[in-house]
Amino acid sequence: MELSNQEVHVEKQTNKQLKRAPGIRDFFDHLTQSKSVLFGGILVLIVVICAIFAPIISTHDPYQMNMADRLLKPMQKGHLLGTDQYGRDLFTRIIYGARVSLKVGLISVGLSMVIGVTLGLISGYYGGWLDSIIMRFVDIVLSFPVLLLAIALVAALGPGIENVILALGLVYWTNYARVVRANVLAIKEEEYIQAAKTIGSNDFRIIFYNILPNCLAPVVVVATLGLGVAIVSEATLSFLGLGIQPPESSWGWTLAFGMKFIRESPHLSIYPGLAIMITVLGFNLLGDGIRDLTDSKLKRK
Repeated sequence: MELSNQEVHVEKQTNKQLKRAPGIRDFFDHLTQSKSVLFGGILVLIVVICAIFAPIISTHDPYQMNMADRLLKPMQKGHLLGTDQYGRDLFTRIIYGARVSLKVGLISVGLSMVIGVTLGLISGYYGGWLDSIIMRFVDIVLSFPVLLLAIALVAALGPGIENVILALGLVYWTNYARVVRANVLAIKEEEYIQAAKTIGSNDFRIIFYNILPNCLAPVVVVATLGLGVAIVSEATLSFLGLGIQPPESSWGWTLAFGMKFIRESPHLSIYPGLAIMITVLGFNLLGDGIRDLTDSKLKRK
């Protein structure tokens, strides 16, 4: 009975230490205090609303061609941003392009996060030869230019949204692995981790219940910044003809075809470029704000 009471006491101490540790729950309370987070969040929210409510916001069918109205200037014949070379409404194409960009960004970042966080947890917790193998593999991946590696993967797999997501997910996981490993190395030496081992908690419970929650704050920062990188990468691949294929709407594809008419219809390249800039700016400001809050407030706790 005495041993059981001791286990209960240690478990309570473990939970108490876990709550005090600088995890993801701590900095969410401070997000609204940052102007960077607020402004970036507004930009991201606008893009998300446009993507979700695209059928309501858009004024035309994104796939309907009308060669009689091709290359119209903005505000002509009811087309807010003009039309493209096939007479399709540019505003509608850009709105639907937000869906593609956010889908690719979210899923590819999620895939990178799962791979990187898992390998980082294993590497940091177990150490030794396993840590050496994982980190050397990270070094090998980082030795290649990331975008060129993504282009090579998409070229091998073939163009299309699924292959773009897979390629981006397989090249951007290294940052998560390194960040999580560094945090695990520090966290696993904390008293509450030692207390969890004392009461007989298995490695799975310690890693995913005690360590992982306290690694999520930097992971959220990396993921937020990574969304902007993934969106730019998708636009780059589509611009090169390796990404999203017609007739699907993609900002990179629209911008690439607009370059052919840059003199007579510069709006075909300007507006997709602005859409990419606004979206990436929003995610970057959001990520920078979260990182600043993490550095300035959580590290003092």
